[in-house]
Amino acid sequence: MDNSWINIFNKVYVVTGGSSGIGKAIVTELLNNGAIVYNADLNRGDIANENLHFIKTDVTNRIEVDELVTKVVSEQKRIDGLVNNAGINLPRLLADSDEPSSEYEFTEQNFEKMFAVNVKSVFLVSQAVVHQFEKQKHGVIVNMSSEAGLEGSQGQSVYSATKGAINGFTRSWAKELGEHNIRVVGVAPGIMEATGLRTLDYEEALAYTRHKTVADIRAGYKSKSTTPLGRSGKLSEVADAVNYLLSDRASYITGVTINVAGGKSRG
Repeated sequence: MDNSWINIFNKVYVVTGGSSGIGKAIVTELLNNGAIVYNADLNRGDIANENLHFIKTDVTNRIEVDELVTKVVSEQKRIDGLVNNAGINLPRLLADSDEPSSEYEFTEQNFEKMFAVNVKSVFLVSQAVVHQFEKQKHGVIVNMSSEAGLEGSQGQSVYSATKGAINGFTRSWAKELGEHNIRVVGVAPGIMEATGLRTLDYEEALAYTRHKTVADIRAGYKSKSTTPLGRSGKLSEVADAVNYLLSDRASYITGVTINVAGGKSRG
């Protein structure tokens, strides 16, 4: 397929958490479109491509983040876009009335870990990359949010809160950085096809927080009562949206979070 219309050939992108799930799909599509990609993750992943560079990075650590950006700029002389994709989700209840202090009630450790990976990393990596964007007078940040961050989600309150914070970053940074020709956009996926991140442990935890069975949770993936299109989203569909937003085809889109969720509007 001729993807020349998107015109991101040889452009340089940094993707955090690009070794699995949505991140892997984004990296794959960027490579298919001829981009040069730096994957900042703790695990290398299994994609082999001469235009893919893996830099082991703890994106919650400022020193490692600064080293990441320095290396990319030293090798490529520029960064055209950043995808803040790294994230984690631990379904938990604010208060477990049936069994107080159970494994499914939020702890400070759960809270701090989720905000570190989902929010602090977005701040650290974006700040480091924007210094380069300002020198170049151009750049794009795509923040991976979630439908849960727009609507809230039972049993996923802290996850929803982290994504709500990211939505605030997107709107605010777009206003701050527009004068430097830097765009900031968000993408909010809904229920997606199974990946390595949708584990049995995750489904059991989510089912517990919603007083349902795992079978109920799985049935909901295809329920038209929650998702009008009646199916889970494909990772490639999110990747396509991200590739478009990174390209100059989306040159007048900034400060918004786009819902890629099959019409789903409640959690």
